Amino acid sequence: MRLGDQRASGNVEDRRGMRMIGGGLGVGGIVVVLIAYFLGFDPGAVLNVAEQVAPQREAREAPKGAPTDEMGQFVAKILGSSEEVWGKIFQQSNRQYRPPTLVLYDGRVRSACGTGQSAMGPFYCPGDEKLYIDLAFFRDLQTRFRAPGDFAQAYVIAHEVGHHVQKLTGTFQKMEAARGRVSQGEYNRTSVRMELQADCYAGVWGHHAGTMNQLDSGDIAEALNAATAIGDDRLQKQTQGRVVPESFTHGSSEQRVRWFKRGMDSGRPKDCDTFSTNSL
Repeated sequence: MRLGDQRASGNVEDRRGMRMIGGGLGVGGIVVVLIAYFLGFDPGAVLNVAEQVAPQREAREAPKGAPTDEMGQFVAKILGSSEEVWGKIFQQSNRQYRPPTLVLYDGRVRSACGTGQSAMGPFYCPGDEKLYIDLAFFRDLQTRFRAPGDFAQAYVIAHEVGHHVQKLTGTFQKMEAARGRVSQGEYNRTSVRMELQADCYAGVWGHHAGTMNQLDSGDIAEALNAATAIGDDRLQKQTQGRVVPESFTHGSSEQRVRWFKRGMDSGRPKDCDTFSTNSL
């Protein structure tokens, strides 16, 4: 990616190196968070379990602003790019975009959704409108998921920003409405639609990043490789040796790639309506 002139967002909380006060998650909490080792899930249920097991708090306030280290700068510039893109898109609809805050942390972190752990992967908490990322996940993206490249990392951030867009546009209300009122299978299907829409929104950002000359040749292939690597079918095959479609919560590799490409090709959020189509 070419981010030399891109403004680094100041909406970053750097909690790396901060110590948390309180007990550990315990065996039960660790089991719960490992189950959630995907991108872009609805964090509420999992994080609240972890919080109940061992409430924790940071020992001091986290500094806010663009970090100065290389990876921190990269993350801040991707966030800054997303702020420009979504700010313009919302303005076209006579709305004001409210940027999220991105929290960098090590190991585990406290959020309005509960206490999270790096094993859960990046997540968005609608309760405080913050994205949480342990940068160690980017190493996992390259080694465990075999999806290297800076644009693959940018896709991860853009996907979580996509969840924030869902919060601002009211889509998260669909998840809340479904919680506890429908079968687990129906809830999973709603979750898949949420995740695929966030993938599509990530593609919308990618489309506009391309028009701002921020993409290099091969960047799109990196994002498509990442989307393929974290499809439910591929992850289930790797972890349990078989695929159970009715338990999908994020969508298959093919679905994630297709919806990302849809947003990438059009650049229009209206083309990301996964809730009005019968076929995903």
